[in-house]
Amino acid sequence: MSFYENTLIAKQDLAKAELDKIKEKYSSIINENSGKVVKIEEWGLLSLARKIRRYKKGFYIHYKFEGNKETLNEINKKIKIDSSIIRHLVVKYKILDTKNEYFKVDKK
Repeated sequence: MSFYENTLIAKQDLAKAELDKIKEKYSSIINENSGKVVKIEEWGLLSLARKIRRYKKGFYIHYKFEGNKETLNEINKKIKIDSSIIRHLVVKYKILDTKNEYFKVDKK
């Protein structure tokens, strides 16, 4: 099994409950398709460099997981039909960095 990071950008006008459903949905997809979620980070609502489908901002959800080709194929199939996701990126790593959070939101 290889290590991957998957970053999803969801529409800016989604409710908190819908974001939680998206987070749970993709977490269960990874776990059901011979993968294992190591860490989930919510980066929050961030501005986009350019407009994507009339959206200037998006909610970022970042997954760090172990998986194989079957896991990636299933994630890509589900993302293509999910209308609430406007962009995604999957990157393969040899070693997964679980200690650093680069877009950590401080809750005070």
